[in-house]
Order: sequence, then C-alpha cells, then structure tokens
Amino acid sequence: MTDLPEGPRPVIGITTYRQDASWGTWRQVEADLLPSDYARSIERAGGIPVLLPPVAAPEAARAVLARLDGILIAGGADVNPARYGQEPDPAVVRWDDDRDAWEFALLGEAERIRLPLLGICRGMQLMAVAGGGSLVQHLPDVVGHDRHGGGPTTYGTAEVRVDAEGRVAGLVAPEVTVPVHHHQAVAAHPGYRAVAHDADGVLQAMEGEGDRFAVGVQWHPETDDDPALFDGLVAAARERVRERGHR
Repeated sequence: MTDLPEGPRPVIGITTYRQDASWGTWRQVEADLLPSDYARSIERAGGIPVLLPPVAAPEAARAVLARLDGILIAGGADVNPARYGQEPDPAVVRWDDDRDAWEFALLGEAERIRLPLLGICRGMQLMAVAGGGSLVQHLPDVVGHDRHGGGPTTYGTAEVRVDAEGRVAGLVAPEVTVPVHHHQAVAAHPGYRAVAHDADGVLQAMEGEGDRFAVGVQWHPETDDDPALFDGLVAAARERVRERGHR
C-alpha cells in the first residue's frame, strides 16, 4: 500500500459464505470463505479487514459490531424470498438462511449504532429487504436478456449513470462501465435513495439519507480498478474512530 491517508487504520468487518469447499488435500469440507478481492480492497484503502462468518446467535451482532469501525456486506446467494413476503420464483433455487439471519442482525445493529456500511450485490439487496423493501426475483424476465449475470466464472458489464448529487456521486464518475454478476435486482428500497441506474433501468446504487455512510451498489467494485467506494467506506470509518477517540 502507498499514499494512504494519515490517521488510524479502521477495522472493517466483511461477511462471508459458509459452504463446502476444496483446497490442498481437503475435499468438500464446510468452510467460511470469501474471494480475497474484498479484503484486499479494504486493505488497499487503508483499513484492516476482518472476516465475519455466519454466527448462529443473532444477538452476537451487538458484541461484534461494538469492536468494529465499519462493515461490508458482501455478495453471495439469493435472499430467501420469504424475507420479503414472496414465494420463490422457479429461478430461485438456493438461499442460505443462516447467512440471511446473521446479516439481517448485523444490518439492524449497524443501523442502531450508525456504523458506516457498504453493501455489494447481494449486500445491497439485503439492505433493501432489511429496510422493508423487495426484490425482482429473476431479472431476465423483466429486461429480456441475461447479460447482467455474466458467466459461471466471469462477470458481465453494465453501463451505469450516476445521479449528480449524493455520496456515490462524490466517489464515482457520472457514467461508468461496471462489472456485474446478478440475476436479481432491488425493486423497492424504503429508507434509501436511488442514485444510479443502468441502461436497462435497473437500480445499480442506493444510499441512505443523512450523514451516515450507508451505500449499496449492485455491481462488483472489488473486481475493478476503481477503489473509490472502498476509500469512501474506510474514510467514514476512520472519521468514526477519530470521533470516538479510539486507536
């Protein structure tokens, strides 16, 4: 890392998958994991990444977040449609109730203590649902193509236009081409302002009102060359550290 801002290095929690994985001589072992691009992006921005695997006791969220300066809700599987009062679309075949419960608990506590927050892909969708919103369960049925989904191991691209005002506008160019990998989208987002859409009209970024950094993006900035969203999260977390007089 070079040319990092002076000041405390905030600790940023990043949520993870829990699923079977293989590495070395081990095969299909239940593991807590996440692509390293997330943690590297936080580190490059001057933060210290800490992984947050699903915890069975939702009340643990309060103890965890009391020790953190910011949180990133990472991408992953679909949110259980029951969370927003719908039956599953035929295209929705897998969700992780343990991760849903843990991340909903984290979001609720983060809101209570005004912790800086960045949601990526599933993370943005979860933010919307936690606020009482809903999702488009299978986007190709709405936009008429599957280019948002990329391939099994590749990302698609989307042309995004960002609103002229707000936190995201202060971090991202007015028009950007971004990497995407999603078959769902945010339909309703109480408590958040829509601030970016793609050429299909799909919501690609939203942010909370007020002075708290609470941003969700549908795309995957961790795979891109632009660190601005991570810089924004870490800067907000650093300011929180300064205000608390810690570290």
